[in-house]
Amino acid sequence: MPRTLAISGASGLVGQALQDHLRGRGDEFRPLVRGTQPGPNEIPWKPGEAVEARHWEGVDALVHLAGENIASGRWNASRKERLWKSRVEATRALCEGLAAAPRRPRVLVCASAIGIYGDRGDEVLRETSAPGEGFLAELAQAWESACDPARAVGIRVVHLRFGIILSKDGGALAKMLTPFRFGVGGRVGSGHQYWSWVSLHDVVRAIEFAIERDDLHGPVNVVSPTCPTNRQFTEALGRALGRPTVLPLPAFAAKLALGSEMAEGLLLASARVEPQALLESGFQFEHPTLAQAFGAILE
Repeated sequence: MPRTLAISGASGLVGQALQDHLRGRGDEFRPLVRGTQPGPNEIPWKPGEAVEARHWEGVDALVHLAGENIASGRWNASRKERLWKSRVEATRALCEGLAAAPRRPRVLVCASAIGIYGDRGDEVLRETSAPGEGFLAELAQAWESACDPARAVGIRVVHLRFGIILSKDGGALAKMLTPFRFGVGGRVGSGHQYWSWVSLHDVVRAIEFAIERDDLHGPVNVVSPTCPTNRQFTEALGRALGRPTVLPLPAFAAKLALGSEMAEGLLLASARVEPQALLESGFQFEHPTLAQAFGAILE
């Protein structure tokens, strides 16, 4: 049965892929957009403020993906403040508006990240694992807590904790393709850190799954069931491209390029995450291995 979905961050990598994936069902999409003159099916929204209650009428689900790109600039004080506002404060205001509306979506699917677990070595991390330490962990915890107003009025809330999303059109993989194609790619740091990943194709399928499954709520790890080390990841990418992976990026070089805190949080931290909630709910990954994902993405 067709649904009406409101989507924030609809113009981003995941938002666009989600619309393409679900359009064949006949679903109606209402993107949350900035500006004073939205289109006929668009919802005007100023991040940090509530959406007018009338716009939620007839909306079955809200998929909240908006947030400033975590990797688009060094983590200085002003940058951290923008990241915090775009996730925590914007989400809290959005959910407070939802809670006050007389008619509300039945489910809120909100983006989160496996950064909530911090740097945990080879520890296996599931949805029940305790949060870690560091800026990303603090940000993700606050981001998820910002949904509490929606949860308090009975909206089913799902926090999708995304791993590294693989797509040739954006994100980490898109940045890696050029150097790897020229044979100048390799492990980052020691290469022993675990990199939990998921294909963009399985991301949008997981979002659809979260919308449809009434028994799914709370944190949900959206990562492949196979978790390689960084060395294994880069070797698999090299094989897929038919290129060597013999030029590593030393940890000190990553820290010089990005700043120590950012490099440690995004590239050098180890998060061995399992998608326990998805698997126990019956979700089946179409790209469970790197070979399958790279084969589909780079076809």
